[in-house]
Amino acid sequence: MSEKERLLSVDALRGFDMFWIMGAEGLFLALHIILGWQWLVGFDAQMAHAEWHGFTAYDLIFPLFIFLSGVSIGLTAKPFNQYPQTQQRDLLQHALKRLGLLILLGIFYNHGWGVGVPANFDDIRFASVLARIGIAWFFAILMVWFLTERQQWVTCVVILVGYWLVLSFLTIGEYGGSYTPTGAINVWFDQTFLPGATYRNAPLDPEGILSNLPSIVNAMAGVFIGRLIKFKQSAPYQLLNQLLIVGFVIVALALIWHQFFPINKTLWTSSFTLLTVGLSIWLLTIFYLVIDVWKIQKWAVFFSVIGMNSIVIYLSTSLVQWQYVAKSVFGGLITAAPEQCHSLLSICFLLCCQWLVLYWLYKRKIFIKV
Repeated sequence: MSEKERLLSVDALRGFDMFWIMGAEGLFLALHIILGWQWLVGFDAQMAHAEWHGFTAYDLIFPLFIFLSGVSIGLTAKPFNQYPQTQQRDLLQHALKRLGLLILLGIFYNHGWGVGVPANFDDIRFASVLARIGIAWFFAILMVWFLTERQQWVTCVVILVGYWLVLSFLTIGEYGGSYTPTGAINVWFDQTFLPGATYRNAPLDPEGILSNLPSIVNAMAGVFIGRLIKFKQSAPYQLLNQLLIVGFVIVALALIWHQFFPINKTLWTSSFTLLTVGLSIWLLTIFYLVIDVWKIQKWAVFFSVIGMNSIVIYLSTSLVQWQYVAKSVFGGLITAAPEQCHSLLSICFLLCCQWLVLYWLYKRKIFIKV
């Protein structure tokens, strides 16, 4: 996407999304230690994934990123036959390379933290957050290139309903017909087809094979919203009203469906997909209103610095010992402060070190894309 086609609100929201996995998720508990306000404990509880069924704010981070990748597609991509023939081969090659590279980078991320990729093939975890982002983006771009808009909508509905029916009624041996961590049909797919290890060697991988399907809808929802923004930019308040209404309808559908097909991030259920799409639309609406309509943009630079090199900072949380860097630079200031402030200062200086590196890249217009 060219600089003219970029929306600052999209980059800022992507940065806001990434901010919470850079270490900021600990801010509420650190503030509670200092201030003692009990409501901060409730906010802190939202900074961890739901154990199984249910939803927390932290569960939105991953699907929001996928949604925003779809928004970028919707703003720029067009049917494949509208590209010059000389460009078509390059587009396909780029899409395949991007998919492969994200899968590869996901493997390195999985085995970071000072451990390294295992020499034994069976110990490598191939499923990852980056792989799912790549898969969702790849199939979304293929649908935009090769399907009509009507066919795209129908495909999304078929995926969501079909996934519900498969998890609810398909049984193979002891698996299927339930939504449990050991009995869901997803477990059979991961145990049968997923190479290498699963997350923490559990029967079911949270980024496993079957649950990639509904994540494609998160990306396609972003595509549809990106198109809507593109064609309605001349009437921003009409656009914002439509986004609010669409978000409300989708969240309502998710909550209704939850009664029959529980909201579950690990299974990435269809109700979870709809809920995260609706919430993603609401967040984008707020950011678009403030940043691109009201033009209140100075604050957004902080987050856009993160959002424009999001893959870099995500990988670095696994491959770089940021805590060691922050302690090496600011350890004296942390130690000199009152003890109850240590946690908060440690987090703030950790975020500061990461952000300054990203700002250095930003000022030099170095944006590393995959």
